[in-house]
Amino acid sequence: MGVRRNVELGEFLQSRRARLKPEDVGLPSEGRRRAAGLRREEVARRSGISTEWYVKLEQGRVISPSAETLASLAKALMLSAVEQAHLRALAQGGRDGRFLRETVPEVLRMVVEGLAEPAYLTGERWDVLAWNNAAVQLFTDFATLPDEDRNILVYMLLDPAARKLFGRSWAAEAQRMVSLFRVNYDLWAPDPSFVELVERLRAGCPEFMAWWREHGVSAPVSGEKHLMHASRGPLDFRYSTLKANDDPRLKLSIYVENRRRGK
Repeated sequence: MGVRRNVELGEFLQSRRARLKPEDVGLPSEGRRRAAGLRREEVARRSGISTEWYVKLEQGRVISPSAETLASLAKALMLSAVEQAHLRALAQGGRDGRFLRETVPEVLRMVVEGLAEPAYLTGERWDVLAWNNAAVQLFTDFATLPDEDRNILVYMLLDPAARKLFGRSWAAEAQRMVSLFRVNYDLWAPDPSFVELVERLRAGCPEFMAWWREHGVSAPVSGEKHLMHASRGPLDFRYSTLKANDDPRLKLSIYVENRRRGK
């Protein structure tokens, strides 16, 4: 597991180096370059480390960069706060052991099922572990699906009904979800259950690999979603996600309808 997690660290560094232009960091462009982004030696120089050491990081060698080195890399690569947190998490080694699907405490399941607004619980692999009737009416009846299909990413990226429900906002929302999932994936790789899920998404969603190669990472935020329901027509929702006290791996997603449309 340790070797693979360093591979994810290396791939993350490569993706951030590739997106920067020389002029972004005050360097001369020097005409056309063979590859996009900064050169490895340029990142190393900006970080105050040797090129050899930086190359080892990108190659996924089993080395442990210090907090000072990580801070220098973050500054050199112009990482956002979310990206900096992800870099530190990758450097710390990710998750230990094999992934096991989370178990929902019965009290928490009852709370979710008793909510009037659409709500569902997911785990670190984004498996749907509990849901209420309002979520069934808005999205799909997860109870009728086999276990391997009870996953929000599978629903969003592979179910044609999801594309219809989200309409013009589908691509942006799907890409946002992929960047959120990438944070968990990088910490769990190469666990077979995570790898198999990504392979399934790659095979079934034409847009997925382009998003995946960007190696985008993001943090959950509250917001609004504009949906086109098959029978109810256009719907506006405000949504938020919350971590469960019983198990921080469990995430509650809840949608509150904005009923002011048309008023």
